[in-house]
Amino acid sequence: MGTVVETLADLEFLSKLMIGIGEVAEITRIPARQLRYWEEKGIIHALKTKRSTTRRYDYQTVKKIILIKELLEEGYTLKAATKKIATRLEKINTAFNKLKKD
Repeated sequence: MGTVVETLADLEFLSKLMIGIGEVAEITRIPARQLRYWEEKGIIHALKTKRSTTRRYDYQTVKKIILIKELLEEGYTLKAATKKIATRLEKINTAFNKLKKD
């Protein structure tokens, strides 16, 4: 089991992680074309820098992509999967915001 310092280092690493669309496609086994379609629909959002035209995704977006894929494999439509994940993320954010206030 990792120490608190290792965990904090992991969180810092994950917060800075940016992965190119090709790598995301390879990791998730979702074609880049499909990822671009999801982006066009506003389901996911790429991080674009002034120096690069390549779509890059952060840890949270890759996590969302994986969750969408899992729900699609379970038979959800893209619209239903997106809605379910949005609801789940809203609940998680609400819970964490309550913790911040305490």
